[in-house]
Amino acid sequence: MIMRIFQVRTRPGKEAEFATFFHETAIPLMKGTDGIVEVLPGAPHPDTPREFCFVMVWRDLDALKAFVGKDYASPHIDPAEAELVEERTIRHYELVED
Repeated sequence: MIMRIFQVRTRPGKEAEFATFFHETAIPLMKGTDGIVEVLPGAPHPDTPREFCFVMVWRDLDALKAFVGKDYASPHIDPAEAELVEERTIRHYELVED
């Protein structure tokens, strides 16, 4: 399984608008995506009030590519968030199961 960690930092002053997008659009979209085994959304912490993240566990790389395309190492951007986000990072790991 593939663990995908997606982090965003909002533009200053866009936190509330992004939070609405995050809760009403992004979380339901990711939870309903075929090939995702688990979604762990992360909202801002007081020390990092502009940062949001997703930790997603994908069944396999083929399922991830089916959703984001062949260039899975680049952050997938919903047009609704493009103007709200200052920075995006994406990382992939092989999930270690006990």
